[in-house]
Amino acid sequence: MSKLPQSFQFLDLSDYGRSIARLIANGLKNTRFTPIHVTIGFIISGILAIFCMFNGNYWAAAFFLIFKSILDAADGELARIKKTPSYTGRYFDSIADIILNFLFLTAIWYITEEHIGFALLAFMLIQLQGTMYNYYYVILRNQQNGDKTSRVMEDHAPTALPGEKQKHVDLLYRIYNTLYIVFDKTIYWLDKKALDNKPLPKWFMTALSTFGLGFQLLIISVMLVSGWIDFIIPFFIGYSFMILVFVGIRRGFLN
Repeated sequence: MSKLPQSFQFLDLSDYGRSIARLIANGLKNTRFTPIHVTIGFIISGILAIFCMFNGNYWAAAFFLIFKSILDAADGELARIKKTPSYTGRYFDSIADIILNFLFLTAIWYITEEHIGFALLAFMLIQLQGTMYNYYYVILRNQQNGDKTSRVMEDHAPTALPGEKQKHVDLLYRIYNTLYIVFDKTIYWLDKKALDNKPLPKWFMTALSTFGLGFQLLIISVMLVSGWIDFIIPFFIGYSFMILVFVGIRRGFLN
């Protein structure tokens, strides 16, 4: 099941694992496995990727990074198939993502002996990239009656959906807000008028999807197996210049 009506679907370069994710979700449809279990699975996969990095087994690390990305899509697919959307799962997923991203960059910093300041900068910029992609994507989904589990403005804890407890939603929202508020507010400040904009064209969303977490993990994987681990942190710092390019295109030509 897609997050967008068919007429507005675009080629999402960060969503290369969707077909496999759907197979996994369909396989779990009639089991006791929940989307939360799948999220825990991608956390384990991410930790295994870090373990492999430290042991110099970059092919295995790449495998677990890609598998993490696939499971990251599978938890949402399972929620839609079982018709059990939840804010608990949405926030838990995002919290796990940002913590794992920090650990990935920390591992790369430790292995390459890059300056810690550059590693932290790369982490911050990777998060800004992902936040920008999600910002425009969630706006599009809300405009076109797509998936609404994610909100454009996460400025208060939402009301719990059937099957989840409000106290769990409130707790996870507070953690999510603490971790993401700086990135959310920065992207909103850069392009707050996007909320009232006409639907963004497919070509723009496809280009922007290079900021998606799945594509970021793919880039890291390719650089690991190519022997370019020393260039991962500099690459993400440099590529973040595209944040200003995308905002400039949206504000200057797509308003």
